[in-house]
Amino acid sequence: MTSQNVTIPAFSGGSFSAYLAVPSTQPSAGIVLIQEILGVNQNMRQTADDYAKEGYLVLVPDLYWRLEPGVQLDSEIKEQLAKGFELLQAFDVDSGVEDLKASLAFLRQHPSSTGKVGSVGFCLGGKLAYFMATRTDADANVSYYGVDIDNNLAEAAKIQKPLILHMSGKDEYVSPGAQATIQQGLKDNPLVTIYRYEGMNHGFSRVGSSAYRQEAAELAGDRTLAFLKQHLGSGVIQGATA
Repeated sequence: MTSQNVTIPAFSGGSFSAYLAVPSTQPSAGIVLIQEILGVNQNMRQTADDYAKEGYLVLVPDLYWRLEPGVQLDSEIKEQLAKGFELLQAFDVDSGVEDLKASLAFLRQHPSSTGKVGSVGFCLGGKLAYFMATRTDADANVSYYGVDIDNNLAEAAKIQKPLILHMSGKDEYVSPGAQATIQQGLKDNPLVTIYRYEGMNHGFSRVGSSAYRQEAAELAGDRTLAFLKQHLGSGVIQGATA
């Protein structure tokens, strides 16, 4: 696989950067990988590379570009985590979704794309992956410990494509009541699958962090890959060569 930084025109004017991980096989289904509150940091780039090694064309857009381009924060450094929360408070979700739509279009138009594109998001990105399911025509969407979904269930009726929610049983940012509200609000939707990881904290799939739990992360990862292969294809068209 190879990687590069690309520039994407925003629908509202201006442009933003994104990290693009390109598999060695072509053509490929695409994934819009959606950042946590920490920006497009080393963890997000490594996650993109891992999906590219599975055969997917992966784009990680810099959603903070209107606030501060190029943010890369470490969750284990208190001051940097605090800055992440400050950026979250200033972040405009609707503009972020528009940037994700632009990212979706970029991948669909990429020369090596099959046209099938899904999304995978973590934390803030998990919330935005839910909006990818309700506000876009992305082919499949995966939300890891998405925040604030309980306050946006009115949009659930708009879901037209399959969605997975990975929920942390002890998520410090999504209360047990909020989780119950989400489960109740989505339980009758056949397009939505909810997995709960009992005893897990927020960020259990963030490699290298104190929240990381290998067993749960690998289980969620296996479920995500199986889901993506089912709805996007295996990453590459069978019989294609690099």
